[in-house]
Amino acid sequence: MKLKVTVLSVFTFVGVSAQNIQNNPGSNHGNKFEQLGTILPTPNIYRTASGSPGQGYWQNRADYNISAYLDEDKRNLKGSETITYYNNSTDDLDYIWLQLDENEASSVNKADYPTSSVLPKALNDQKLKISELPEKDNGYGVHLEKVTDAAGTPLKYTVNKTMMRIDLPKALKKGEQFIFKVDWNYNITNRIKMGGRGGYENFPEDGNDLYTMTQWYPRMCVYSDFHGWQNHQFTGRGEFALAFGNFKVSMNVPSDHVVGGTGECKNYEQVLSSDQLSRYKKAQSSTEPVEIVTLEEAKKAEKSKSKQRKTWVFEANNVRDFAWTSSRKFIWDGMGVVIPENNNKVMAMSFYGKEAYGLYRKFSTRAVAHTIKTYSEFTIPYPYPVAQSVEAANGMEYPMICFNFGRTEKDGTYSEGIKNGMIGVVIHEVGHNFFPMIINSDERQWTWMDEGLNTFTEYLTEERWDNKFPSKRGPAWTIVDYMKLPKDQLEPIMSNSENIVQFGPNAYSKPATGLNILRETIMGRELFDKAYKTYAKRWAFKHPEPADFFRTMEDASGEDLDWFWRGWFYGTDPVDIAIDKVTIATPDLDAVPADKEVKYKVDKALVNEFQDVSKIRNKEDKNITFYVDKDKEAQDFYYRYDRAEEKVDNAKEYSLTNDNNMPLDKKDKEKFKNIQGYQIDFVNKGGLVMPIILEFTFEDGTKLYDRSSAQIWRLNELKASKTYYFDKKLKSIQLDPMRETADIDTSNNFWSADGSSAETSKFQVFKQKHDAVRGGASGKLNPMQVAGKK
Repeated sequence: MKLKVTVLSVFTFVGVSAQNIQNNPGSNHGNKFEQLGTILPTPNIYRTASGSPGQGYWQNRADYNISAYLDEDKRNLKGSETITYYNNSTDDLDYIWLQLDENEASSVNKADYPTSSVLPKALNDQKLKISELPEKDNGYGVHLEKVTDAAGTPLKYTVNKTMMRIDLPKALKKGEQFIFKVDWNYNITNRIKMGGRGGYENFPEDGNDLYTMTQWYPRMCVYSDFHGWQNHQFTGRGEFALAFGNFKVSMNVPSDHVVGGTGECKNYEQVLSSDQLSRYKKAQSSTEPVEIVTLEEAKKAEKSKSKQRKTWVFEANNVRDFAWTSSRKFIWDGMGVVIPENNNKVMAMSFYGKEAYGLYRKFSTRAVAHTIKTYSEFTIPYPYPVAQSVEAANGMEYPMICFNFGRTEKDGTYSEGIKNGMIGVVIHEVGHNFFPMIINSDERQWTWMDEGLNTFTEYLTEERWDNKFPSKRGPAWTIVDYMKLPKDQLEPIMSNSENIVQFGPNAYSKPATGLNILRETIMGRELFDKAYKTYAKRWAFKHPEPADFFRTMEDASGEDLDWFWRGWFYGTDPVDIAIDKVTIATPDLDAVPADKEVKYKVDKALVNEFQDVSKIRNKEDKNITFYVDKDKEAQDFYYRYDRAEEKVDNAKEYSLTNDNNMPLDKKDKEKFKNIQGYQIDFVNKGGLVMPIILEFTFEDGTKLYDRSSAQIWRLNELKASKTYYFDKKLKSIQLDPMRETADIDTSNNFWSADGSSAETSKFQVFKQKHDAVRGGASGKLNPMQVAGKK
């Protein structure tokens, strides 16, 4: 359906300025390499200057016991939970905060973070509806039935959009725990139509639903040393901040459904057929995926649609969240994986409908296994017993379970793009087990600490999967188009999740690219990998902040990287380093050095010309005596010279001949006959400093490479020069030949001896007669010599 659009009048002004963090903006130095001390939070007993948790570090904990009932006919979820909350903080808590994320689907209780909207050129009938003012309740969101303490006494609570505050009967002190209960229900959304991370997808061809149950229960907010309560509203973008704890969850579903969830199922014997249970046990020791629920069984279940019920029981320890999936459509396969670093035995598993069989049966579980093994190598050993991938037409992550896309055509074929996209999203979402499920950053505030670090490690894992894998995030050259954008379309990586315009490039690609540049170009793989592992080890099962990452990377590597964090994470300047000019100089090997006669006068007494106030007051102070006045042995010729007691003619002129150089001999001329000097002038046009990486190609076809660290810009952030001497002629110079620095304009990165102009000059070369004078002897007469004293 098309809409006719009439534009009445538009007055628009958009002004966005990048964060100005320069300390010396009027200068060409002293900005890019300034330390971050004034920007990072002050170290304390909770978080140290080294980037590690301090001796006073603490974090609170929440344990959950949950019962859930999935009503497939009404598409409703009913739940009852008991939460045990442990206060390990130093503070008394008068109230606690819980997240009601499902309220984001409500038309009346959502976070209300609107964005601008304009009339479209076309609109489908599902989107076109009369504007309801005020908006009516659409029936979605959490319906709280009961909130009580452990004894059943009602608790006072307040719902503020997607957050719920519970007022405690008495202050919860350090070391105490509070047990309370919540009963609730909500109507499950169609996530394909309404969007979001959780809900159901309906398959009209067979009339079945596939449920992804995420953010489905009232969850404790994080209370931390750096933020207090993290109770920022859930808008649908900024993800989650959650406390660790233990979960016991029972899910009552139709009896022909297959359920996957966070943690381990404790009653497979009751919910699986004997054949399925036998296959599951076989899969535990198999080195290739075994179908636990087969394609034929899934197709049969699609038609049967049982009205009987089963309860699946799962347990998970030391996790920050719990998610699950349920459908009668699922094929389920798995295999055992051993993590070498800790000898942990893991069940890698996948759940998928027949629509994804051609891809998921072949690749999904293998990709799960590859991911947890590779991430374990680069971060910490995978500690959990299970890792699962679910095909659900989207991508989202939770502890031990994630939802991904990747379906074939009806004939079972697929494009290479779909295949690579599916493998990439499985790696990415399984990788989230490490960032942020274990290294538990605050996603609501800093998306890059979750998505950026994970996307970088995903890139390393994709590279290990297939050397030809077409990774789109990580290689430096892939971020160039984003870095080229006008400044009013950019914001620093260090921006709150809700305020980012170019969300994907900013929160995923740019931090991932930056870490890859650190690893490959600035620090080197060995230093980077050790520091990265140190960060993962220090903050596993804890709540890190950006400063903890920045400080750890420097502390564990011995590299001063403040200039990099300042430019890449706090700024929006791009990299654009250009070859500005090349000067070629040839040697004059026949030069005859002229003896240089130097005229000079004997030095005057080296006393201050101006008697400052300190000297005057010290001299007038009768309580002060001066060492040289007391100790006659400390009085020499210059003691008297400074007091005009020794007379020297300071007006008389003397001469000194400098003859330290001599012409080259025949052997030296032969040695240097092909030498040419090249001065290469660079200009920093983009603003972001980076190493200077050069490829030299000579007329004989040979090549040489040179790297200068970014510190070459420290005394002049706008210009830099490098001089080289070669014994063969240069044909060309290529700046950043491997496109390692994300330079946005490579047209100014090349110089050719054939096609480029260069200044030419000569330089004289002499042979040095003897070593330079050392130890203070200058060859000139000093006042002591003129006076004939010793």
